[in-house]
Formats: sequence, C-alpha cells, structure tokens
Amino acid sequence: MKYDLCIIGGFGHVGLPLSILFASKGIKVCAYDISKDTEKVLSEGKMPFIEFGAEKYFPQVLKDGNLHLSTSPDCISESRNVLITIGTPTDLHMSPEPVVEQLIEDYMKYFRDGQLIILRSTVYPGTTERLSRIFEKKSVKADVAFCPERIAQGYAIKELLELPHIISSTSEEGISRAKELFRVLNDDIIVLKPIEAELAKLFTNAWRYISFSTANQFFVIANDAGADFYKIYDAMAYKYPRIMGLPTPGFASGPCLFKDTVHLNAFSQHNFHVGNAAILINEGMPTYVVDRLKLKHDLRNKRVGILGMAFKANIDDKRDSLSYKLFKLLEFEAKEVYCSDPYIKGEGFVSPEELLRKSDIIIVGTPHREYANLKIDSSKDLVDVWNLYGKGCVL
Repeated sequence: MKYDLCIIGGFGHVGLPLSILFASKGIKVCAYDISKDTEKVLSEGKMPFIEFGAEKYFPQVLKDGNLHLSTSPDCISESRNVLITIGTPTDLHMSPEPVVEQLIEDYMKYFRDGQLIILRSTVYPGTTERLSRIFEKKSVKADVAFCPERIAQGYAIKELLELPHIISSTSEEGISRAKELFRVLNDDIIVLKPIEAELAKLFTNAWRYISFSTANQFFVIANDAGADFYKIYDAMAYKYPRIMGLPTPGFASGPCLFKDTVHLNAFSQHNFHVGNAAILINEGMPTYVVDRLKLKHDLRNKRVGILGMAFKANIDDKRDSLSYKLFKLLEFEAKEVYCSDPYIKGEGFVSPEELLRKSDIIIVGTPHREYANLKIDSSKDLVDVWNLYGKGCVL
C-alpha cells in the first residue's frame, strides 16, 4: 500500500487537522476531498479555515511528504486504512440522511480486502454494524470501526493530542488496528461496542446543547422578570462549585450540536423530550431578542447592527449560525440591518466602526475577541446576551 491512511473528507474541519497530526507522527497520509480550489490553497501551504496550532505542523508535513493531497478517489485503493469524515446532515423532516451508506456504495469499487474502514463522523446508531454487513454482501473483507470525533472546532490540533479516543469495531481485529492507529496521537484509549460509541458521540453533543438551552431558558425567565441574569449567575457561581457546569447564555448553534440532538431524537422515535425542548429554546433565541426589541422600539424606524456572524467566537465558520436567523428576522422588521464579522466576508458586510456609527441598536451576535475593546456610544441600545462587555443584559 502506498499510504498508511486515506482520510475521505480530508480538506474539512474534521479531516484536515486529523490528516496533519497523523502525518506529523510519521504516518503516510493521503487527504482526499473533492474541492480542487481547496486543494490549490492547501498545496500553497495555506489553511482554508482557522485551526489554532496548525501552523506548527502543516508546512512541515507537506515538505517532508508525509501528507499528500488528492482529489482522485484512487488513493482509497492505495491505503491500508481509510477514515471517513463527511458531513452527516438531516433532511427537511429532521431525519438523518444516509450519506455515509451512500458514500460507501458510491466508492465501493475502491475498497480492498484487508482494509480498516473507520467512521469518524456522527452516524445514526446502528450504522457501523450496517456498513459491516454491506461490505460482507459485496464480498469485501474489511474491518469496520467507529471512532467518534469529539473536538471543539478550531481546537482539534490541541485536543486530538489530549482527549481520550473512543474506539469501537465490529471485529476484534478492527479494535486492535484502531488502537494501533490512534495511539500515535494519544495513548488514552477507551473501547466500546459500536452502538455504545455511536450513542456516546450523540449524548456528548446533545448534553452540551441541552446545557446551553438551560442557560438560555434561565436568561429568558430572568429577563421577563426584569432581572439581570448575569448578576444572578455571578451570585450563584461565587465559591459554589456545584454550579460550574452551567454555561452562560448565547446563540447556541453550529454544524454539530443541533444536528446531533436531532439525530438522537430520531433514534429515540421522537421521544427525546429534553432534546426537543432544547431545540425550541435555542432556536427561539433570535426570535425572543427581536420580540423584546419590538416592545421597546418601533423597529420600522430603527437601524440595527449585528456584530459577529460566525456560529461561535473567534472562528470563521458560519454554518448554521443563528446570527443569520437573527438577520432574516430583522430584515423583515427593521428599517435597515448591518452585519460585520472579522473572519467572514459577506455581501454588504461593513466594518464594525461603520456598523456602530450607523446603527441605532447594536446586537452582539458572536462575541469575537476583536469586539471586546470597541467603544459603543451610550446612547445606542446594546443587546449583549453573551455579556461580552461585562455590563449584563436586560432586554
């Protein structure tokens, strides 16, 4: 085999940091993806998105040849191990789409006997076992494993080296081989059955999503009572460690937490009542903000600015960002809406200075570090659900 490892989806937020780190450990990696434009950017030694710490490894693994970039699926056939990191979206009915199964069917001719096939993306529980049967049916003698990705976006380089790796497989040989591979990153390995590993991934992200919804619900309750949630939070948390698991409010979104909560709800036959409530609370936050503003202002005569359009602070990913949901609501209600983000280029985006100058109402959509020292005129109505400016927030 030409490569130790082929990573399908190797140019993405999950696959690329993994490709870089494995290559930095002496593993011969082929990062395979379909975007020729991204391949060109990468071949020039540039990262296509923010990944903290990547600059320490990326130029070197390209130079020493341990990381190969490809837009041809032939590299799948030339690899001892194949790791799959593709997006696993839900459809309009909030049901998981079988994209992993479809990918396996589409690329079946490239898989070879003796390979270890590792699923890394979120999958609907039972998918690992199902794919193992598909390979058997196609007479491909491959070991199938599920080793879930659990990193925080933007921090994969750090966390892949620190967090324990959960591994599972439909065969003992698959367990042994997955252990051997992931131990080059981190020797802290946890072995589960495939169904257990699949649920562990969903439970992890659903729990984070639920915890954010709890903070958002508390914020709404306090705000409706005319109280400042952040004063309450500080009092609760002061020298009281049992409250430390409660995050602070904000727009909880992004490409994983919502989606994985939906996956778990579908798997539970739509009986995941806590998850359903979390979806209603978190997805309802932009509407709540706009409705509260409408009680104070005639928005038809107000210009509103949104500071930050990424789905979380200090990164350049806008996927499923609730700032865009907020923008659409305000576009319908307000006289004019301005958007700004230091990491994202968007049509009609303005500088933060222009946004502050033109807007009557300013909403912190994403608490980027670049906004922390902005001077906001006290005559402007500031909506800071994140408490970026440390002044609390009562809408």
